[in-house]
Amino acid sequence: MGVADKFENKAEELKGKTKEHIGSATNDRDLEADGKADQAKAGVKQAGEHLKDAAKDVTGR
Repeated sequence: MGVADKFENKAEELKGKTKEHIGSATNDRDLEADGKADQAKAGVKQAGEHLKDAAKDVTGR
């Protein structure tokens, strides 16, 4: 996983957490749900990058 990818995924995760907390604090369920969706999307991307890294370790490429 490249450093840029890690940074981008972490930024998206943090953006999602921020939206979720603001939505919760302001009782805005749509913003809260949007934040959770952003976090899930970042998690999927991170998992995909980890799979790529594991494949590289196995194949040596």
